[in-house]
Amino acid sequence: MNNHHWALILGGSSGLGLATAKKLASHGYHILIVHRDRRSDMDAIEASFQEIRSFGNEVIAMNVDALNSNKREGIIADIQQQLPEGHTIKVLVHSVAKGTLKPMFSENRQTLSDTDFRITFDAMALSLYDWTKALATAKLFNEDARIISFTSEGNTKALPNYSAVSVAKVALEALTRSIALEFAPIGIKANCIQAGITMTKSLSMIPGYEQIKENALRRNPNNRLTMPEDVANAVYLLTTDEAKWITGTVIKVDGGESLI
Repeated sequence: MNNHHWALILGGSSGLGLATAKKLASHGYHILIVHRDRRSDMDAIEASFQEIRSFGNEVIAMNVDALNSNKREGIIADIQQQLPEGHTIKVLVHSVAKGTLKPMFSENRQTLSDTDFRITFDAMALSLYDWTKALATAKLFNEDARIISFTSEGNTKALPNYSAVSVAKVALEALTRSIALEFAPIGIKANCIQAGITMTKSLSMIPGYEQIKENALRRNPNNRLTMPEDVANAVYLLTTDEAKWITGTVIKVDGGESLI
């Protein structure tokens, strides 16, 4: 592992992003985490960041809004200033979970508006392109960079209260394919991981998540939910030299859950 390589993780303070940060740090990557969290949560988050630092590599954490275009310019400038000469971003992980979970139709609950769809789409899909373009323009990417984002089974299945996120996930996959095609001249490979149902903070915010969890356990031939570490292992595999011919695709990491 080249110790000039960094992994930039958008949304790396919990769930899949945090597990990925730990995994990549254990394999020698320096870690850049951009996250948005309340001060009241920072003690627990800092403890997790200290665990990442224990692997002996550099860790830079920025508690800023990665989705704000004006602030993004400042974050990029900050990264340019803080990365030592000759260091590059080898891995970009998009783990942004900011979506609206409302029904399309209800007689007694607030329903989705156009604005809800746009906010979810911008956060969970378009921001992947925004960050890819900004990092490429700033010439921060390694010549063999890997971009990895997270999709879900909502890409093909209709789930209650999930339609805004489903739209974003489908768009995220389309953007990934286009990034893989159009950024190939500068060495970028881009893929989505479709994780099985994983017990994270994001899952617990979905109305009726207990039922979703039970259904996943019934369907999974390995009789357990996907863990964040399962997904982090797959991210690491996609960063290896052996995976450099995998690009523009969706890879299922669900223990066979989607087979049924």
